[in-house]
Amino acid sequence: MKASIGIDGPAGAGKSTVAKRIAKILNIPYLDTGAMYRGVAVAAKRHGVSFTDEAAVAALVGAIDLRVRYTESGEQHILVDGEDVTGELRTEEIGQGASLVSRVPAVRDRMTELQREVAHAQRVVMDGRDICTNVLPDTPYKFFVTASAEERANRRVRQLRELGQPADYDTILHDIIRRDKQDSERAYKPLYCGADTKRIDTTEMTIEEAVEAILSEV
Repeated sequence: MKASIGIDGPAGAGKSTVAKRIAKILNIPYLDTGAMYRGVAVAAKRHGVSFTDEAAVAALVGAIDLRVRYTESGEQHILVDGEDVTGELRTEEIGQGASLVSRVPAVRDRMTELQREVAHAQRVVMDGRDICTNVLPDTPYKFFVTASAEERANRRVRQLRELGQPADYDTILHDIIRRDKQDSERAYKPLYCGADTKRIDTTEMTIEEAVEAILSEV
């Protein structure tokens, strides 16, 4: 079985966009693991479970049925208890919720299990926070895609405005810095660039340049 490609990095660094393009070029599936954690956050919100109540979140993730499904065009969808919640995943609230619930060991363990099942069945491009350090530690294709917090905030502002949604730079920058702190300082399986992982800073890169940097290694 050919090795999957793991891409880690902080929020807004462009790793998902890069991963999707690489998957398309190589004609293999793309797995957005962050969407899986967002699915847990959506479930928590629906069930009235606080993102910071670790015991309740742990019980919740053991009770819900979270699945990844792909459309005929290859688009990834997240189902929670049989309901497609993909349209609810990309709000700032759910993004922050995903960062908080991901600190719960039971959540990380369950998502890791599901992600490894996908990678065992087929070669994939997978991005997230601990793919290289935890989910796929044995793959030779490990990358850490990052960018400055300021550049990531600018990208998020542009993305939201293109969607016709309000976007305040200072608020978004604050949220990114806070989320970076949450992800990198959590006690259980934090975000970091492993010694055997190639670091790619996209602050002054185009998406195409970042894609080429990874493809040249694979």
